[in-house]
Amino acid sequence: MEFINIHTHRFSSDKNILEIVNQYPNEFDESVPNFSIGIHPWYIDENRIDADLKMIESKIQQKNCLALGECGLDKRIEKPMNLQAQVFESQLALAEKQQKPVIIHCVAAFQEIIETKKRLKISVPMIVHGFSKNEQTAKQLLYNGFYLSFGKYLLRNPELESVFKSIPNDRFFLETDTIEENIADVYALAAKYKNRQLLDLQQQIKLNFKTVFESDLI
Repeated sequence: MEFINIHTHRFSSDKNILEIVNQYPNEFDESVPNFSIGIHPWYIDENRIDADLKMIESKIQQKNCLALGECGLDKRIEKPMNLQAQVFESQLALAEKQQKPVIIHCVAAFQEIIETKKRLKISVPMIVHGFSKNEQTAKQLLYNGFYLSFGKYLLRNPELESVFKSIPNDRFFLETDTIEENIADVYALAAKYKNRQLLDLQQQIKLNFKTVFESDLI
């Protein structure tokens, strides 16, 4: 296994890549080898919340369900924040119960995410995916125990280089999310920014993966 893609919406079936494929409860695909499952704040349907949570509770107990998510809070959509918070907290409770890491979607709600983690005393690892913010926000999240995952914005925004360089080596992951580029492209740029050999970076992320996911897949 050469690469770990912590969050993708596209299953490539490449044997050199361990992919955590994002799944939604109402569109679950049994053929995906390793997955996360969650209610994305964009797709909260009040008529389906209970059914979706039951589906998540069932699937999260499977060994090949590596994480809950993506789930979280998004202040730039029309869904009421109190509804988003309710659905988010219900999912965090399931993650705690099954001791599975959580992949977080967060837009303009980092303080709320941090507050929720503290208030609910969440003990499982929480990974903010698609990180694109400044070093101050990164430091605040790291201080509060979060991991950060980089992908799309690392490739698209050169200004993120300094932020990425500042992240401790044991606290980050790499992903493709919905972009067309391969995870190898993300790794190549990350290795350049960190001034490390590609093999060193691969070993570091494998170590991070074992720490967070407690998995024997690699």
